[in-house]
Amino acid sequence: MKRRIEGLHEADPAGSVLLPDSLYLVRVTRAQYRWQIDKPYYILRLVVLEPQHFARRSITGRIYCTRQALWKLNWFLRDFGYDTDMLGQDEIDEKSLIGLQGVVKIGHVVLNGTTLVNLEGFAPASQWQELSPTVVSPASAPGSEVACHDL
Repeated sequence: MKRRIEGLHEADPAGSVLLPDSLYLVRVTRAQYRWQIDKPYYILRLVVLEPQHFARRSITGRIYCTRQALWKLNWFLRDFGYDTDMLGQDEIDEKSLIGLQGVVKIGHVVLNGTTLVNLEGFAPASQWQELSPTVVSPASAPGSEVACHDL
């Protein structure tokens, strides 16, 4: 039996594509709700659209759905242009998240010896031009030893 495991080839640390802490214009390519008794969350796979030299790289991160973290989920949904009627009814359709675009600020945190991607902030895609950072080349990126897919 064959199984397709999306992103498997990116799991090799030696061949992984690195992203520095910065702002990126991204598109949601996958969103999946994961239920955990203490911390339910959405796991998001985002593909970088800009800056151009990082285009098509992927970022995987979590947005938690606990009562204390709903502000961040709401921020993401609003800024990425999620349907306001569904948001007003407290509904999220995972299929409706696919294709949404916006700006994300990522950072990296170390937790129990593992480096994880942290989705630190969001903005509408229309603000990319005014928010876009000065060009950072992949070779000169600080913290570039961190793989963008770690989470």
